[in-house]
Amino acid sequence: MTRLSPRTALRRTAGGLAAAGLLAAGSLAVGAPAQAADPAFTLGGPAETALHPYPATGSPQKTSLGFTVSNPVQDEDGYQGEVTYTLDLSGIAGIADIDIAEDTGADCEITGATAVCHDYGVYAGLSTIADFDLTAAEGGKDGASGTIEVTGSADGVTFVPFSTKVTIGGPDLVMKQLPFKQQLEPGDVQPAPITFANRGTTAADGVLLTLMYSRGLEIPERYANCEYNGEAGEEPQDGFAWSTALCSVEGSYEPGATYTLAVPLSVKATERAYYDTFIYRINEDSAAQRSAQRAGAPFTRGTGPQLALKKVTSSARSGDLNPWDNQQEADFRTENTADFVATGGKGAGSVGETVTARIGFRNDGPAWIGNIRSGEPVATVDLTVPRGAEVTGKPDSCQGVTAAGKYREEQLGAPRYVCDSAMTVRDGAEISLPFDLKITEVIPGSAGKVDVRNTWLSDPDLPFDPAPGNNTAQMVLNGEDPGSEDTGGTTGGTNTTGGSTEGTTGGTTGSTSGTTGGSSTSSASGSTGTSGAASADNDGGLASTGSVALMASGAAAVALAAGGVLYATSRRRAERG
Repeated sequence: MTRLSPRTALRRTAGGLAAAGLLAAGSLAVGAPAQAADPAFTLGGPAETALHPYPATGSPQKTSLGFTVSNPVQDEDGYQGEVTYTLDLSGIAGIADIDIAEDTGADCEITGATAVCHDYGVYAGLSTIADFDLTAAEGGKDGASGTIEVTGSADGVTFVPFSTKVTIGGPDLVMKQLPFKQQLEPGDVQPAPITFANRGTTAADGVLLTLMYSRGLEIPERYANCEYNGEAGEEPQDGFAWSTALCSVEGSYEPGATYTLAVPLSVKATERAYYDTFIYRINEDSAAQRSAQRAGAPFTRGTGPQLALKKVTSSARSGDLNPWDNQQEADFRTENTADFVATGGKGAGSVGETVTARIGFRNDGPAWIGNIRSGEPVATVDLTVPRGAEVTGKPDSCQGVTAAGKYREEQLGAPRYVCDSAMTVRDGAEISLPFDLKITEVIPGSAGKVDVRNTWLSDPDLPFDPAPGNNTAQMVLNGEDPGSEDTGGTTGGTNTTGGSTEGTTGGTTGSTSGTTGGSSTSSASGSTGTSGAASADNDGGLASTGSVALMASGAAAVALAAGGVLYATSRRRAERG
């Protein structure tokens, strides 16, 4: 069995989008919860699968079909034991032929109208059972349908059964790619004349247009037949990086015809834009499809005019029943900047005492920064531990390394720590990282450097940050004013007395560790910084910036639950540090 990792889930359900996207094959369905004393595992897969009609000449076209199993137990090892999955194929006799997919990785065998798959164990969370290839049976009629029943068995557990409907033919909505300009300036507005065709064998009874756009983009229009998970300019749902619009348009959309918006939408690059993505998708409308795209998020209906579609062409009917061409994506790069400001911390204690000092950074904008395709961290906080102290507690997101930034096995007591951010850092975000330090020697004003930098030490500059002078601050132990708040980053190039309004110690610039206190008199070294008390820590992590919400489908929500942000291994983090 192959565990459904975040990256695997996204690859299978979202086509080209690596870290966020929409369900390309329709909503997933699972069985109803079981009432049983034994642990209950839930079988699942696509609610319905459409097949290409059997061709007059040539070989029939394959359609992929995969089944899953969900283990709600939080134990990382999951269930350990022999497992058997059985597919009853009698319901699709004369309708579809089924084969085991070459890359399924499961031990499956098909005998007559039954497929049996053997495996060992069921991971916690969602896992794949097996993948199959379906084709329409020769002589199968357009519109004919049947069901596949899936059951499971293992000692000491109960499986909730699952069934999926298989149909020959159906609508095939294909989204046209729009010729967007991709190099933008803040404030640029582009028309989005969404256009799609039905290349299937039957009409679509209403369509659902789904639009997803990352934090730096806006769709100013608010249509009465659309619902939105955030008004233009407001914070996206739950602080995540995406906003979504769902637009239901009634009507019959005929096979062989092409349709476009009566009035194009607008896509605007805001003052927050930097790297952004716009996703536009078309599905046949249904209550189940709308529910899947909402994925439990609250939506608000628009109050403007109705969004309408019009037929623009009619062409020869095609048998291209392909659920992966319903969606198109566009990436934008906006000429903009984001100012990341390092924030330092202070602590004081006697020999043998343990103190907590908080460090981190904030994004003074104007842009948000997100690696929503790669899932890679945006930045790294690099801490050199002050002399006379030993780290006894650290955030989970931080990796202890050697003084040279190399891999280190023992995590506590390291001379240096590197902490990767999430894959998105929003404008206005404030990150706080608490470190517990045991005082081993009282050294008045002992200072360690706090640096917010690129994730690769060989190329430390943040490419979006035009003010590197404030990327460095200090962690100070037993300074002159141990009771003040965290120190902020520097503001290189000015001559200013440092510290907060409460008289905190300012940070240093460049690559030197510096010392505490005082005002800077050299513009080359920069001044001490303003205060930058970070927000409350997020259990020691860097995720308070908000990570991508894959809100548009049940499978996307599963991918998020399976891990969301894709983190590097400890060794990789250390090597990058």
